Amino acid sequence: MYLKQISYLSGEISAYLYIGEIFNMKTTLIIGAGGVGRVVVHKCVQNAGVFGRIVLASRNIESCINIKKELPDAEIFVTQLDADITGDVIKLIEKIDADIVINVALPYQDLTIMDACIATKTPYLDTANYEHPDEAKFEYKLQWARDEKFKEAGIMGLLGSGFDPGVTNVFCAFAQKHYFDTIDTIDIYDCNDGNNGYIFATNFNPEINLREVSAKGRYWDGGRWFETEPLQMKKVWDYPEIGKRDSYLMYHEEMESLTKNIKGLKQIKFYMTFTKAYLDHMHVLKNIGMLGIKEVEHKGQKIIPIELLKTLLPNPSTLGKRTKGKTNIGVVVTGMKNGKRKRIYIYQVSDHQKCYKEVNSQAISYTTGVPAMIGAKLMLEGKWSGLGVFNMEEFDPDPFMQELVSQGLPWKLKELEV
Repeated sequence: MYLKQISYLSGEISAYLYIGEIFNMKTTLIIGAGGVGRVVVHKCVQNAGVFGRIVLASRNIESCINIKKELPDAEIFVTQLDADITGDVIKLIEKIDADIVINVALPYQDLTIMDACIATKTPYLDTANYEHPDEAKFEYKLQWARDEKFKEAGIMGLLGSGFDPGVTNVFCAFAQKHYFDTIDTIDIYDCNDGNNGYIFATNFNPEINLREVSAKGRYWDGGRWFETEPLQMKKVWDYPEIGKRDSYLMYHEEMESLTKNIKGLKQIKFYMTFTKAYLDHMHVLKNIGMLGIKEVEHKGQKIIPIELLKTLLPNPSTLGKRTKGKTNIGVVVTGMKNGKRKRIYIYQVSDHQKCYKEVNSQAISYTTGVPAMIGAKLMLEGKWSGLGVFNMEEFDPDPFMQELVSQGLPWKLKELEV
């Protein structure tokens, strides 16, 4: 056994992390201390027999300390980290001898963290695909390109282990395995019917959320992609336990991997709900340039408009206590089984206040953080394994679906008329 030190850079506290073979305890590195990071830490602590010691790292050390204080009896160590710097991530992974890295930082940092995992031969997991900080575009291309390097390092990388992407991918794999011979169409429906009392606020990182919502829509049909203007296509969907809501077609990254891995798929679309008030505010902000991602000069200072907006808006990690209502996220799958056409709906409903009571975060963070923990748990237990970079639907869905029920995200399935 040997001793290594992780210091709080505030200078007020220092902690010692013992790393060794005693009880064969694992060390889990979690990068990111926002709302999702909080959930991941809580759920890993609930499954401490699998995750062992937890090291929580973020650029914002105070956020790490606050999460640690919520779990005073758990073996949690915190440190400051700039995940934009691959070398710093490598040093931390080596210092603590991490068994897995759970990346719940910004999507901009996926590649630097993946490269650190390759260099240190450490398994990797994230919840959202890479986004370039200077381009409003997100795709798996650059992460998939690291597949060979992950194989050479002898490690596994699991991409998109959140809810959507993540659970929605597993729902599709589960449908393919148990309910269909062939799948023709997939519709993904995401509804947040929560109310936080603010006139305008985003439920996760404002910069990521607003870039995503204001981007052009895309859907897959007949073997090719079609593009729409932002939120151009709308339909009304009846969400169980919530009701009928306006739902807008968007591009979402799980569609990219599902078109690749669900064989024979002819069409896939993604819909998300937004209130009129939310859309009105977003359109105004876009029209006046506040969603811009390029530098502008203001009184001799260079600023990025959307980063300023992020500073002005409520911090999503503080919304949990005041958010009420439910979320419903699911997939409608249509195809053939034993020569007959079939249509099923698999979905999950979460209550914001129930989530907050358990882990001090609202349901948006909860439904992303719990699947991140489950994906990492299956990797550490060897139930999901392989060399290279994988998406969720490439593995047996059954153990993940079982974990959803036992870890706080029970799902439902019903057959629909064709």
